[in-house]
Formats: sequence, structure tokens, C-alpha cells
Amino acid sequence: MAEFKSDIQIARAANKKPIMEIGNKLGIPTEHLLPYGHDKAKVSAEFIKSVQGNKDGKLILVTAINPTPAGEGKTTTTVGLGDGLNRIGKKAMVCIREASLGPNFGIKGGAAGGGYAQVVPMEDMNLHFTGDFHAITTAHNLLSALIDNHIYWGNELGIDTRRVAWRRVMDMNDRALRQIVASLGGVANGYPREAGFDITVASEVMAILCLATDLKDLEKRLGDIIVAYRRDKSPVFARDLKADGAMAVLLKDAIQPNLVQTLENNPAFVHGGPFANIAHGCNSVVATTTALKLADYVVTEAGFGADLGAEKFFDIKCRKAGLQPAAAVIVATVRALKMNGGVKKDDLGKENVDAVIKGCPNLGRHIENVKQFGVPAVVAINHFGTDTDAEIQAVKDYVKQQGADAILCRHWADGSAGIEELAHKIVEIAESGQSQFAPLYPDDMKLFDKIDTIVKRIYRGSEAVADKSVRDQLHQWEQQGYGNLPVCMAKTQYSFSTDPNLRGAPTGHVVPVREVRLSAGAGFVVAICGEIMTMPGLPKTPASERIFLNEEGFIEGLF
Repeated sequence: MAEFKSDIQIARAANKKPIMEIGNKLGIPTEHLLPYGHDKAKVSAEFIKSVQGNKDGKLILVTAINPTPAGEGKTTTTVGLGDGLNRIGKKAMVCIREASLGPNFGIKGGAAGGGYAQVVPMEDMNLHFTGDFHAITTAHNLLSALIDNHIYWGNELGIDTRRVAWRRVMDMNDRALRQIVASLGGVANGYPREAGFDITVASEVMAILCLATDLKDLEKRLGDIIVAYRRDKSPVFARDLKADGAMAVLLKDAIQPNLVQTLENNPAFVHGGPFANIAHGCNSVVATTTALKLADYVVTEAGFGADLGAEKFFDIKCRKAGLQPAAAVIVATVRALKMNGGVKKDDLGKENVDAVIKGCPNLGRHIENVKQFGVPAVVAINHFGTDTDAEIQAVKDYVKQQGADAILCRHWADGSAGIEELAHKIVEIAESGQSQFAPLYPDDMKLFDKIDTIVKRIYRGSEAVADKSVRDQLHQWEQQGYGNLPVCMAKTQYSFSTDPNLRGAPTGHVVPVREVRLSAGAGFVVAICGEIMTMPGLPKTPASERIFLNEEGFIEGLF
């Protein structure tokens, strides 16, 4: 029996090629790669501009069932499929998000894939990488400082300190900072007011970086951020504080995509990292659109289950960037389906075909939902060693009844060799031109109706409900010209409902919208549902307790 190796051990043993060689595969000249060490580089804006006339490749989305503690492997499958497409002779690229430090030191772990389907350098990716998140944090908090400074020096703009909408951010899980009082300590420290922190990945600056098309568009969007309101409820913009120029300066390198490689030395862009449960959950438009000009196939992912990540990928990212996805892969594991069927985590290693069948409706719901967007879907069964033939066959039979195919994938253990069948299937679907993509709702639908449409058609709830103050706020934004924006649902990733413990495929539930936020720069309205938090907390035993440097100076416990 082969010795088990952890993700970090596999990544550390990778035979990486110099990043200039990876760039050469894509036709990127050395002078247009800005190296961060030997194994990662940013791609210059000049080069990105130069390839805009190229024909687009095929865009493949990888999404999944609702996450469970049993694991699904969405990023692992994204990386594996990219390698698999290259293995069968296609020129393919992977586009994924950067990792947030908060979950790495909390509970969720990294975002570089796993086993023999990883992007490297894994340790760098899961820590500071090229500093993009730090730049976003700093740009965001510069704006925060400018708001309070403006109020301190006379408040010429007439900001109502009770209606400052711009919170601060940090890239760490810290529940103590969710709600704070700032500027205590006397006259020299300003005017005390209630404030709070979100995690950096929930920042509108992160969303803007991921949706902007270039530096000029980035600066305009930064200027469009609404930071506060006056007593007459008229908005105050970041450009009113003359913040947009300095913020763009801080982000001038961060907007350039990061080029790295898979374990099989295939190119990957890793850029941006909004969470899909509290933001739009996709890597940057710049990275995706550039990859489409450089490769025949681009495999990207959207965070968490298809009810969150895929819906936002289709309704926000594709709508805004004019993207036309050719196919979607829905990742599921036998283990996770058994958990949806009521099996406890400690019992997942035992064969239980009945529980698999009982849990399959969650997968079926996601298949139906993806098809609602006109995008053909195939299921990837991410293989675990404890899966039995009978359990795997039960999943295949169920998916066949839903009018789709389920393909067993062994990329975690075997790399590209374990995912060839799925690669061939994706080529068949993409080349057939089956996809007839269209967003779920039109731009001109009322904002609350957009929320209600997602609740009914994606979550299968009976209705969205909100207090009069929330509905009035949406109506006011419509009056101000923001009614054509898409909505970004912030809710638990664990369920179609707002109850994280309600697994499977529930129907008829009510989805309460407790708050709405206007991200005018990013170009969407956030609807915060149920008890979801925009600043996570750490678990009782955080992952950070197991992370350290060993005697050789290597990182242990990261993944």
C-alpha cells in the first residue's frame, strides 16, 4: 500500500518549472511577466490589452452540491479537469480564487486544490501570496480613515455620522470586531460613532477588483462607492472624498492576474477571492477574460454550492462581463451525499446505499438549477477510498434519471490520468454548442422581485420576506437609478434555506432578508439573509493551533 501523503507534502515535492517557462506556454513574453520569486508572476496590463483581439476559448464552470464536513472537492476538481484537458491534447487553463487567511487559520482550510490536483506554490497561495489581499485591505481602510478624517475636520460634505455605511475590514476571523464604537478617548480622536469590521473578502473593494475590466474601470468603480448618507438621505461617494485616485494607486499591481502552475506544470491564474456566501464568489473578470484569449478551454470555479456560487457566477459575473459558459460540472462525493441522507460524519466509511439515495435530491436540485440558466451540466463524483461500487452506481443511476451523466473522477489520487473521461465529456458538450446561457432574471425587474425570484426558483422557498424599512430602502435605490443592478444573496452555504442544519432539498421555506447593502461601485445590491455574518468567528479549536515551522524551517499543519 502506498504511503499516504498530505496535500502539503505532495505540494512540497512538486517538480515546478520556472514561471517564465509556464508563461511561454501561453505566449506571454518574459518582459510582460512581473516575477514574485521563481514560481509566480503577475501578467502586465500591456500584454492583456494586446491579446483582446484573440478568439475566445470555451468557458467551463465547476460548481458543487452544498458543502458538508464530509468534503466535496470543487477546487481539486477544477485543477484536475484543467490538467485532464491538457492531457487529452487541449490547450487549457485554470482560473481560481486566492485564499483568505481567516479560514486558513480557522476551519475551512486552503484554496489550492488537493492531492495530485493542486496549484503550487501551495504554501504561498494560502498565506500572503503576492500581497493582493493586503492591498485590498489597505485601500479599503484608507477610505475608512478618510471618512472619519473628513468628519473631524468640519464635515463639509454634511455626512450624517449615524448613516456611515462604510465599515472597516481585516483578513482574519475576529468576532470581537463585528460591532464596535470608534473614536473614543476625547476631542483629539474625533467624533465617537458605532462602526464595525467585515472580513476582507466581503469588502466591496474586493468585489470591484474582481469585476473591473482594467485600471481605468477600477478607479471609476472605486469612485462610485457610497460611503455614507446625509441627513436628507442623499448619498456621499468615495469620489466626493477624493479617495478614488489613491485607492487605485494602492491596487495598481493587485489588479494584474497572478500566474502560477499546477502540479503537472499547466498554467493557472489565481486572482481575487470574494466569498460566495457573503459576496459574489468568483475569481476576477480580468483573469477569466484574459485566460479565454490565451487558451482553448478555461476551467473556473464559483464558491460553495451551486445555489450560491453558480447563481452569482451566472447572474452577476457572466451578466456584467458578457461571458458565455459552454458547460458546467457539479461536484459531489458519496460521503457528502450520505451526510445529506442523515449519516453522521463518524459513520461515513460504512457502505450505506439507502443514505446515498436519500441524499441525492440535494444533487438533483443543483442539476435542475444549473439547467435553468440554459447551461448543460455533468456530475463529477470526486472519489474517496471508502466509496463502494454500489454507492457509486446509485449516484450514477440517480443522475441518469435527472437527464445528466455522472462520471467517477480519481484526480485526487491519480492527477490528470484519473479525470480523462470527464475531460472528454466536457469537450463533447462544449463543442456541440448546446449551451443557451441566459441569466435568471432581466435587468429591469424590481430589486425585491429579483430577490424573490432567486428564493423561489433557486432555493425553492415559498417567498422572501423583509421589513418595511428594507423594502423602502430598495425602493429608494430604484428611485436613485440603481434598480437595474443584479442582487447578491448573502446566506448560509450549508442549505438551500437560511437554516444551516436543514440539509437535502427543502421546499416551501421562508427566506428572511434582514438587511440590504448597496455596492454601487461593484454594481450589485447585497441581500443579507437569516443569520449570516460578514465577519466570521474562529472555532473552539482553530486550525492555527496546529500550524508551525518545523526544525527544517518548513510549514507544518497548513493543510
